[in-house]
Amino acid sequence: MTAVDDRPAAPAEAPRRRPNPVLALLRNSWRQLTSMRTALVLLFLLAVAAIPGSVLPQRGVNPEDVRDFFTAHPDLAPLLDRIGAFEAFSSVWFSAIYLLLFTSLIGCITPRLRDHIRALRAKPPAVPKRLKRLPQHAVVPAPAGGVAAIAETLRRRRWRVMVRGDEVSAEKGYLKETGNLIFHTSMVVVLVGVALGSWYGWHGNRLLVAGADHVFCNTRQQYAEAKLGPRVGDNLPRFCMQLDEFDARFLPTGQPSFYNAKVTVDEDGGAPRAEEFSVNSPLRLDGANVYLLGHGYAPVIRYTDRYGNSQTSAVPFLTNKDVGLTSEGLAAFPDANVNPDTGERNPDLQVAFDGLYLPTAPQQPPFNRSEHPTEENPLLGLVAYRGNLGLDAGIPGSVYQLDQRQVRNGRLTEIGSKELRMGESWTLDDGTKVEFLGTEPYVVLSVRYDPGATLLLVSSVGLVLGLMGSLFFRRRRIFVRVLPAGSGDGSGPPGGGSPTGGSSLVEVAGLPRTEHPGFAAEFAQLVSAIRGDERGGEAGAGSGAKSGTGARGGAE
Repeated sequence: MTAVDDRPAAPAEAPRRRPNPVLALLRNSWRQLTSMRTALVLLFLLAVAAIPGSVLPQRGVNPEDVRDFFTAHPDLAPLLDRIGAFEAFSSVWFSAIYLLLFTSLIGCITPRLRDHIRALRAKPPAVPKRLKRLPQHAVVPAPAGGVAAIAETLRRRRWRVMVRGDEVSAEKGYLKETGNLIFHTSMVVVLVGVALGSWYGWHGNRLLVAGADHVFCNTRQQYAEAKLGPRVGDNLPRFCMQLDEFDARFLPTGQPSFYNAKVTVDEDGGAPRAEEFSVNSPLRLDGANVYLLGHGYAPVIRYTDRYGNSQTSAVPFLTNKDVGLTSEGLAAFPDANVNPDTGERNPDLQVAFDGLYLPTAPQQPPFNRSEHPTEENPLLGLVAYRGNLGLDAGIPGSVYQLDQRQVRNGRLTEIGSKELRMGESWTLDDGTKVEFLGTEPYVVLSVRYDPGATLLLVSSVGLVLGLMGSLFFRRRRIFVRVLPAGSGDGSGPPGGGSPTGGSSLVEVAGLPRTEHPGFAAEFAQLVSAIRGDERGGEAGAGSGAKSGTGARGGAE
């Protein structure tokens, strides 16, 4: 006879659900992206990605230097241009690193901020059972006030205190994590400020000659170099400016000691007003700041053509960036020699003068370098050209340099050279005359607007304060237990003593939450304060205090 197993069958195990590989990949990728290690790597990559923008010329800052780089490196420049090296800060790879760093920092800060707020609201933990296992430990006589006196002593030293019966828990050093959060939040604010400045900010450079004939109005077309954010459009602040007077002072060595510009400003159709500003004190306008970058001279040249028509122009000469402000420029007269009877304009009779201006020329030749930036012995050297200047071809060119292509192809002919003192004139071979009447000062202005500047200032202060908090503060805990009367070894169970001083001993232990080399000395001073000895520093010798790196098992 066969036995029948009538036991109930075991329930079948439910099949395990296999995790979705796509969700698992996304979850792991997010954890890696929001880790602090990844944020540091991205910050390093962002610094590396900014190197091309600092080393190579950028189109948004100086397109002429980019063009010169293409001329000097015809093979390398197209390769760099293909990867966006001449527009580094708006390139795809720089933007990708920027956005990843922004996301990583947000992902790092959010959970840490939540945990920090929870820790600030939480009470200090209960006193561990075995205080001897902590790195710092001491048994000292109980103070007269018992637990209340111990708690008050800790509170006076800005510890967060929690009293539970005859036990006291205290914690200190939250500013370390607060500093870390301020530091990383400030980095996010820096990124936000840079983004605002890139999207809504703009800047432009302008050379402005003194005089009522040279008024600058804030439009895109009047800037020599300008870069507008993609969200700016043509909505620039409305103002006009005229340079009335410029004062420049120099040391005997030629180094500048004082720059000051006096201008008349007409802002948004209001009444004109007088303003002045200098290198370290920019002009603050509504929606823009005007900075003074440099200055130079604009020789005033008058040319009288063969028909007796005169044209006068104050031509700014660009400095060679030497101490003496040696300057070069071009005085072009494309409308010269127009027949007054027929109005016929002969492009082959256009005139230009390639010039070199020395504010303080040497007493003896060669006259190729100024000795001082002030106008003590001004000298203007001119080389005259006649022919077609090539201005009607529609090809953009520099207004400060002669187009040498026109000279090489024979369309411009050199007809002589002359060195003129102030007030002298030069009669050319066809009877026309050029005169050097004097000079007018000019200034180089940078007009800027950056809506993220305030955020960058605040975040910079936050970075410094946060770094100081994270470096100079340490998280640590203090635990105190009042021992029952007759317990001299500190090994008795908690309880049994009077919280008002019935016990003769208290057991004190300390635990640094992070590496803290000075915690032993701080613990010794605190133990001395608890037992009523304000001399400090002597508790370690007479109270049984110990230091070491014992296990933290009983503290958590």
